[in-house]
Amino acid sequence: MPVRSGGLRGGGPPRACGRPGRPSGLPRSIPPVAAATAGAVCISSSAVLMKLADASPSITALGRCAFALPVLGVLAWAERRRGAPRLPSRSRWLARLAGLFLAGDLIVWSHAIAAIGAGLGTVVGNLQVLIIPLLAWLFLRERPSRSLVLASPLMLAGLVLVGGLADVAGSRAYGTNPGLGVVFGAAVAIIYAAYILTLRQATSPRESRAPGPRLAVAAVLFEATAGATVASAVLGLALNDYRLGPAWPTLGWLALLALTSQVIGWLLITVSMPRLAAGMIGVLLLVQPAGSVALSYAFLGERPSVLQLVGVMLVLAGVVVAVSGAGVAGSEVSASRRSTRISRQAPAASTGVSASKSP
Repeated sequence: MPVRSGGLRGGGPPRACGRPGRPSGLPRSIPPVAAATAGAVCISSSAVLMKLADASPSITALGRCAFALPVLGVLAWAERRRGAPRLPSRSRWLARLAGLFLAGDLIVWSHAIAAIGAGLGTVVGNLQVLIIPLLAWLFLRERPSRSLVLASPLMLAGLVLVGGLADVAGSRAYGTNPGLGVVFGAAVAIIYAAYILTLRQATSPRESRAPGPRLAVAAVLFEATAGATVASAVLGLALNDYRLGPAWPTLGWLALLALTSQVIGWLLITVSMPRLAAGMIGVLLLVQPAGSVALSYAFLGERPSVLQLVGVMLVLAGVVVAVSGAGVAGSEVSASRRSTRISRQAPAASTGVSASKSP
């Protein structure tokens, strides 16, 4: 049966627990929306750091993942010591498959940045805001929420303005090959959406089959990063795309990219995934292009136009509309479920039948 708006396919808790699975080590006070938003802020530095590293696309992807792997390994070990369940084989392979998508995303994204610049390359890649809900509707039976549908035109208008597509009379350079860059950006959006959905399925409580309320988060991200490391190395060899340049500061920028984006940023996002609908994850990740514009302004000397700054405001406004609407919808669903449980338990109590046996 199709899942209602804002719900998670396979995201329900074991009936014995009575509450959604909680990622191991995550304080209960951190809402999933706040965690995903903080993660999106962290990964908003990705394009700037990739440009500062000035390495080939395959080296950039390999460095980001390889430097992150030891840190994630230690976190996964600590998570296991705190009582997180061991990942089943299916979750491990789903995470590794997500890593394959991540490697492809990072490599193609580097080509998009080279063709149309860091700002526009990030913006076009974030067309995943529409692709994720579409894929989730087709494959996970998650209907897009009404608030997301209403906010989508606002966010798309913001993306157009942030990318400089509405600037007049060629007042802004769009890169060496804008047409090819747009093609690369569209490919990034599709691969990025596949990565997010596959990683989210790997973190699903139903996939993990955890006996308790804790879910392994660092372990899932470790497996995905390991898969991306291997895939990046293989793709780099196949494409003959190994160019490092000066070891310093390139390796330093890649290490910082790994820490901020692959470790901190994606840990926060992965923590939130089991408790958010796929479409909402895509919406919150729209903070990334807005943050990229601000960081490019500060560290790369890029000066966005007034229209682009207006676009940043539209993107953030769309996020607020989508998140606030999802909260209302979630409250209505919870109230409906509580009402249903009460109506089912009342006849059972009056007849002396145990409520736990009611259908």
